Amino acid sequence: MKSKLWTKDFTLITLANLLMAIAFYFMVPILPVFLTDHFSATEGQIGLVLSFYTVAALLIRPFAGYALDAVGRYSIYVISLLLFSAIFFGYIWATSILFVLIIRFMHGLTWGSMSSAGSTIAVDLVPLKRRGEGIGIFGLSMTIAMAIGPLIAISITGDSSYNRLFFTAAGFSSLGLILALFVRVPKITTVKKKFRIASLIERKSLSVSLNMLLVTIPYGGIISFIALYGRSIEIESSGLFFLLLAIGIAVSRIFSGKSYDRVGPKKICILGLGLLIVGFPILALSQNYFGYHLSALILGFGFGIIMATFQAIANHKVEAEKRGAANSTYLTFFDLGIGLGMLLVGYLIQVMDYSGAFILCAVIEVVALAVFIFYTMPKFQRVSHIDSL
Repeated sequence: MKSKLWTKDFTLITLANLLMAIAFYFMVPILPVFLTDHFSATEGQIGLVLSFYTVAALLIRPFAGYALDAVGRYSIYVISLLLFSAIFFGYIWATSILFVLIIRFMHGLTWGSMSSAGSTIAVDLVPLKRRGEGIGIFGLSMTIAMAIGPLIAISITGDSSYNRLFFTAAGFSSLGLILALFVRVPKITTVKKKFRIASLIERKSLSVSLNMLLVTIPYGGIISFIALYGRSIEIESSGLFFLLLAIGIAVSRIFSGKSYDRVGPKKICILGLGLLIVGFPILALSQNYFGYHLSALILGFGFGIIMATFQAIANHKVEAEKRGAANSTYLTFFDLGIGLGMLLVGYLIQVMDYSGAFILCAVIEVVALAVFIFYTMPKFQRVSHIDSL
């Protein structure tokens, strides 16, 4: 029984995460249009509103990680999910861009604490020998949501029925909350420790988290600007790109998690980073329908491998009472990379157009590969060796 992965509790927390993530991805394609239609927002104003979500998540994650270990995972998860669901009604009452800005900031705070808590509970529920596979499958729920959430949202708001979308998002998230109420989490001894800034970061997870920051800078760039790049090469819809990206991430998460459990992270991470290094030049140089979508699949496989495996590394040999800090450390650098990517790639596009920006994204992934081989992997092996003595 100790090696069983698909327990009732793991299934429920994964489904709850899926429903919450679908509600989250409802907003990705619709919010910019909503701001334009209701408030005549400029591109700069839209960018500011979108970025506030990431800023809020970044601010709360380290403190959430501390609270997960000091207070407990389950209460923080349920309260955050309840608030996350309720905040969707705020969009219905929004009367200005400033109002939406405040709502997005509040939503980002709940997202940061909720996702940190959910990931930590999932790790607690997964058997040690199947941790890579379990983390990969739990993360798959987010990938599925990324693929179907925007499609559902677009169909709901086909006639500009934004209120219907917000009600539906609150409904999906609330259903996730109901499922979460039936999850029984393992009893983890909370650590009554004096609050210190140093306790917000788990040192064992720091090296791979820094490595993840490099990986997600290009990721933040493509999810933000791929639609505009498509239009520039006469591909009007980016829907298929995101679908293929999600398929690649989903499939690779499953097999990379199992590979991590069997042989460790080195070979599978080198493969994942290699795919990213190849995928970005294809996106930059093959400016046609086939190259655009082929790169989506290659990049999806690469990002999926790295996302699943790096998170498993972040939790490697971390004591149960420190997993909250470990996951929040990893997710903080994950979000920071995406935020920096939005800014950096946007600037690079202005300086050297899309092709040049995506080539430099490949260069960043080369740096990430070098960091993994010469910094992250030696740290991982050193910790494994010390704990085996």
